[in-house]
Amino acid sequence: MQVLSVASECAPLVKTGGLADVVGALPAALAAQGVTMRTLLPGYPAVMKALKDPKVVSTEPALFGGSARLLAATVAGLDLLVIDAPHLFDRPGSIYLGPDGRDWPDNPERFAALSWIAAKIGSNGIDGWRADILHCHDWQAGLVPEYLHGMGGTGKVGTILTIHNIAFHGLADPHKMAALKLSPYRYTADGFEFWGRISALKAGLVGADRLTTVSPTYAAELMTDAFGMGLDGVMRARRGVVSGIINGIDEVVWNPATDPAIAPYKTPKDKLKNRADLRAEFDLPDAPGPLCAVVSRLTEQKGLDLLLEALPTLIGRGGQLVLLGSGDAWLEQAWRAAARDPNIAVRIGYDEGLSHRIIAGADAILVPSRFEPCGLTQLYGLRYGTVPVVALTGGLADTVISASPAALAVGVATGLQFHPVTTDALSGALSHLCDLFAQPETWQTLQTNAMRQPVGWGPSARAYAALYQDTIPKR
Repeated sequence: MQVLSVASECAPLVKTGGLADVVGALPAALAAQGVTMRTLLPGYPAVMKALKDPKVVSTEPALFGGSARLLAATVAGLDLLVIDAPHLFDRPGSIYLGPDGRDWPDNPERFAALSWIAAKIGSNGIDGWRADILHCHDWQAGLVPEYLHGMGGTGKVGTILTIHNIAFHGLADPHKMAALKLSPYRYTADGFEFWGRISALKAGLVGADRLTTVSPTYAAELMTDAFGMGLDGVMRARRGVVSGIINGIDEVVWNPATDPAIAPYKTPKDKLKNRADLRAEFDLPDAPGPLCAVVSRLTEQKGLDLLLEALPTLIGRGGQLVLLGSGDAWLEQAWRAAARDPNIAVRIGYDEGLSHRIIAGADAILVPSRFEPCGLTQLYGLRYGTVPVVALTGGLADTVISASPAALAVGVATGLQFHPVTTDALSGALSHLCDLFAQPETWQTLQTNAMRQPVGWGPSARAYAALYQDTIPKR
């Protein structure tokens, strides 16, 4: 099978979150299933810099405001197609946000260009290559089925849209319809209209052959008013083509036995040096309770305002916290203020090596998200024997076995879950965490179970390959 993966970011070239990790890992994971995958990306500065002797495979004299080229290259083991369109993508800083911290005003055009090129490749092929499947990721590739329809390419190639986070819709005002090369006849409640605006995500939800989300629980949640972000009706209408396929992680990059960023270890007992190193790096004193970690975007979605309120429970029981992340300005300021406590350390920003050291050195990793499509941080924690404390939602519910009395009695627990997602429930989970940490034998069993839990791409890759096979059109 030949698959074109269409995404706005891809590790290790450009990353703002878990989407990039998934897009970067899929090609290698699916190769074992007989799938050849190419990845279509915008030509951001970091991507263009990584290209060595790229091949020009097509040109676009007028791509949403300027000329462009489509380049082919292999980088970091990835078979890439890159849209070289400086007028759209050659910008410093964030790939989505301008210097003022707001979305670039032309984001609708920028990612319409990504979808347009993908649809052309799906409809006509490129440089002698044809895709069987267009695998589109999030709203940035949501217009692919719509453009494919307009080009007469429907039925030539299968389309799958994966929803990594339904909170982001890719909205644009209807006066942009002509500029975005969209038909006004399809601007309806059954098409890409969403409360008086164009929604790129909705276009993909109603137009793709198949829909996937990144965990089975999130797939079910999206069909409810509480989690569907206004699109739950669309999801219910398309229930028959929705699949939940849990994400995996790269077990080579995230391997405590070989990780160059840490003191390597294979058993929970061997974590202790990393724990000491982490305390030293952040100048934390010795403490009797668990050393906890947060590696996250600082947003309300991630529940980090609730964690601020629950901190007295953790600190009062002799616990400590190291946080690495960036995001909403008010949360950054609030966490800096929290770090006045000598048992709380905060680093605003992101550092890949530091994230490995934090996860390896911590006793527990906290993921108190209000909603979480899949989550990767808890999977990294499991891999490193760093016990996850997670909200009972989305992929967090699907990947952590909570330390209930029954799970502890039969020795299968891998972490802690709490519900509802409130300060009181989180405080209760942190208190339970401290109780378990005070029982060395039980705690070591939790860590050992966590490290044994499968977190790789094998089962998910098989599920994607089967879905691709079912979606290939009969030409």
